[in-house]
Amino acid sequence: MRKTRRQWLAIPALILALSPHPAYAQDRIPPEISLDEALRIARQRSPLLQADLNNRELSDWNVRASYGSLVPTADASSALSWQGSGEQQFGSVTLSQLGFTNQPSYYFSSYSLGISYALNGQILLALPQAKADREAQIAQGSASEARTVLLVTQAYLEVLRQEEGLKLAERELERARGNLRLAQGQREVGTGTPMDVRQAEVAVGRARVNVLTSQNGVRTSKFRLLQEMGLDPQEEFTLTSTFDLLEPAWTEEALMEMALEGNPQLVGLRATIRTAEISTKMAKSSYLPSLSFSAGISGFTREASNPGFLVAQAQSSSLGQVAQCEALNELYRRLADPLPTQDCSRYLFTEPQRRAIVNGNDNFPFSFTRNPPSASMRISLPIFQGLRRQRDLEAARIAEEDARLQVRDQELRLRADLASGLSTVQTAYEAALIEEENQVWADEQLRLAQERYRLGGATFLELGEAETVKAQADRDRIAAIFAYHDALANMEALVGTPLRTR
Repeated sequence: MRKTRRQWLAIPALILALSPHPAYAQDRIPPEISLDEALRIARQRSPLLQADLNNRELSDWNVRASYGSLVPTADASSALSWQGSGEQQFGSVTLSQLGFTNQPSYYFSSYSLGISYALNGQILLALPQAKADREAQIAQGSASEARTVLLVTQAYLEVLRQEEGLKLAERELERARGNLRLAQGQREVGTGTPMDVRQAEVAVGRARVNVLTSQNGVRTSKFRLLQEMGLDPQEEFTLTSTFDLLEPAWTEEALMEMALEGNPQLVGLRATIRTAEISTKMAKSSYLPSLSFSAGISGFTREASNPGFLVAQAQSSSLGQVAQCEALNELYRRLADPLPTQDCSRYLFTEPQRRAIVNGNDNFPFSFTRNPPSASMRISLPIFQGLRRQRDLEAARIAEEDARLQVRDQELRLRADLASGLSTVQTAYEAALIEEENQVWADEQLRLAQERYRLGGATFLELGEAETVKAQADRDRIAAIFAYHDALANMEALVGTPLRTR
């Protein structure tokens, strides 16, 4: 029994152990991450992107609501109320003045069922407008996603740039330490000076500072990458994607053709044209007639808390009718030619009448008395509304024209950006090739300077100058390569599709 109990108690712990921790499942990433994985996480976690994508759900509900506006609306209502006893006034008289005293409290209940339907140009065009708004919202979400892709790609490249800078700083530190050992060795054999050793020590110190700065650059760039991905800061991951230096083989015409179809901003502006066209039609529909129809049924109950008041009212009314009948009979008898008298006993209040009043008072809350049903149909034709309709029509027409002009402006801007972007990529590619050659010559110059200093044919100052040239060549090569990748990322954002293989 104890063993079985322990097994049952272990089940919740096992479930908790197997279930992913919310913070880990949401905020942790793999130790090695590619650019594609970073983009996938950003599409799921980026707050600004998710905010834009959430609007798609609202646009879907707007379309559903537009379908619902084409269906008649129905409503049902019910009410309960109570009225206390006391004196009531009807015009300039009260109930007591009319002979009704000791009025009891009353209970009331009612219900109503109704259906209505309206049809006009605004309702008929609401559905296509909602669909056009949804397409515009989808395009806006795609533009936001493309912006996120660009930001994450740039942040990813920045991390790689900083890591390359760190590797370069570490190599410079290693060379500086080697130069320090070389200067110390030259001093020991008598061919070097103490100043050479001090200069070498200063170079080592500067190289160490560069390493620290580069390490901080790597950390901060990783934090920025995680920020763009929508994650909390952490350092326990490495980047695995590599970016090759490929010769640009695209033509401006081919890029422009891709951009006209895939540029997110251009696609979004085109969607706004469709929305503006529907808005213009809706403004024109205000000149058309509108039709409305409604029908309904209702009922009520009324019950006095004391049926004796109703019985007394009926008795008083019966006595009044009997007195009136007897007075009329007396008049008939006094005529010169008497008329036959009426039977006044038929106006007497009877026990069946009392029971009927008592039973009829038992209505609250569900013994409804139905009111007559009602139905109505209305056709309205607007004639003059103070030029408001014309103003709305002109505003919608101008908005549509503005949308078309914005599309044209975006197309011109896109052509100029693609032309300059392609030129920038080609220039960056050629510059990167030249910097690679410069790096080769700087390597050879540094090797020769080290060899000459070792043989005593050069000073330490010449060795330091060669070291400076080598470090600058390495930095320029890294800057040129990543300038190429940055320019290519910007051009990919323009055309709306990847242009390289990762």
